[in-house]
Amino acid sequence: MRWWDIETVLELEKDLFPEDAWSRGMFWSDLAHARGPEATRRYLVAVDTTAEAERIVGYAGLAAAGDLADVQTIAVAREHQGTGLGGRLLTELLRAATDFECAEVMLECRIDNVRAQKLYERFGFEAIGFRRGYYQPGNVDALVMRLTDPSTSVAGTQGTETNG
Repeated sequence: MRWWDIETVLELEKDLFPEDAWSRGMFWSDLAHARGPEATRRYLVAVDTTAEAERIVGYAGLAAAGDLADVQTIAVAREHQGTGLGGRLLTELLRAATDFECAEVMLECRIDNVRAQKLYERFGFEAIGFRRGYYQPGNVDALVMRLTDPSTSVAGTQGTETNG
């Protein structure tokens, strides 16, 4: 993901997460740490090249600090959900966590987003707790999940199709 993708990503963000969409500033802030020798973030977009006009149909981001990574976001356009795109985005984030030499990957997932939870479980994430009222303003709880050793999870997903 680059700065020129932000406007399109924001449109998708607002469609998929209307109550708790990220702001332009949040994306700018994370992208500021995604380049150069001291990079601590990895953001990517998925582009549909089969349509008349190429368009972004998914995006994902990861932050790393020391030996811990955190999945910041994964989003897939509604018409591409169930195609495996979420799994491919997650695979790339886990590769980035491995490149950052992270021993664990954490994430928060809306408690009512069962589809995402199942995706994460297929990659080896385990539920470890809750964050009450984490998603605002809807006051929706988050399920906290952890994956130990992302390098083995990425290796285990080679050649498999995942829905997400």
